[in-house]
Amino acid sequence: MNPKIEIQGRKVGYDYDPLIIAEIGINHGGSIDVAFELVDAAFNAGAEIIKHQTHIAEDEMSGDAKKVIPAHTKESIYEIIDNCSLNEDEELKLQKYVNEKGMIFISTPFSRAAADRLIKMDIPAFKIGSGECNNYPLIKYIAKERKPIILSTGMNTIESISKAVDIIRQYNTPYALLHCTNVYPTSPELVRLDAMKELQENFSDAVIGLSDHTIYNYPSMGAIALGASIIERHFTDNMKREGPDISCSMDPKALKDLIKGSKIIKMARGWKKGPVDAEQSTIDFAYASVVTIKEISKGEKFTEDNLWVKRPGTGEILAEEYEEILGKKCSIDIPVDTQLKRNHLLK
Repeated sequence: MNPKIEIQGRKVGYDYDPLIIAEIGINHGGSIDVAFELVDAAFNAGAEIIKHQTHIAEDEMSGDAKKVIPAHTKESIYEIIDNCSLNEDEELKLQKYVNEKGMIFISTPFSRAAADRLIKMDIPAFKIGSGECNNYPLIKYIAKERKPIILSTGMNTIESISKAVDIIRQYNTPYALLHCTNVYPTSPELVRLDAMKELQENFSDAVIGLSDHTIYNYPSMGAIALGASIIERHFTDNMKREGPDISCSMDPKALKDLIKGSKIIKMARGWKKGPVDAEQSTIDFAYASVVTIKEISKGEKFTEDNLWVKRPGTGEILAEEYEEILGKKCSIDIPVDTQLKRNHLLK
């Protein structure tokens, strides 16, 4: 049986439609009104789950973070997070707004205080980012809640991921692992979809997916073809908005296309090589049967001169047996252009 997790009644795993997570993250820039607009746009595009980021800067970062400037921004990480955070009251309003639209609300806590807030909010699952994949104290703190954890694994090795998984398993907490590359945006050659296979081989009880920071849907769709059960992409209602994650976000059209494509690809994957029943009508006209190309007399040998293969494939003896027929003798007189039958062969 394939691994699965369940988030607010939504089953997630290889046997179900892929879960497409629309991450509004901090794309609202700290404005609850913009956050509502992003939720509206995602809802209208067909989203079933919204992911937020829960930041409480003073608990998340030390003062040294004010000196660290990410490569894709001009401000320090402390300033970015402090300016883009929602307070507890605002995040509660956001959760309620999402739920009232029939969607699932989850979030990523980046600190113990953030985790406490989300625990108090009773969210149905936790998303843990790649930067916290080796933050074992925080993982332990969250895993104790025994709610599903979706853990991104960018910037980490199998060894460091294993330590996180061991903690999660210790509490029998359902979990999923997302392969990820933490470059914003990520160029296609850095995506490395085969890493998902490595995750599945090493963590056979995990639901596997991709957190995609490219500017396309193609890697996400490729991941689904390879078996991904979860796709996470940043989301914005307008690519002209400003913010550190806008460049690697999808807009409503891309989200709608990804949701539609994910379901089609899920239906298309699986099974084994071989003909299916629905191909029989095509087999009938596309296959070739063994056919006489000259009149053949009783006792005469079948040769390349009097026997060949022609469509349709409705004869008793198909083209794949042609070579085996050559050299055998004919049991009766056979007219030209006749599909060969078993009883035409002299026993």
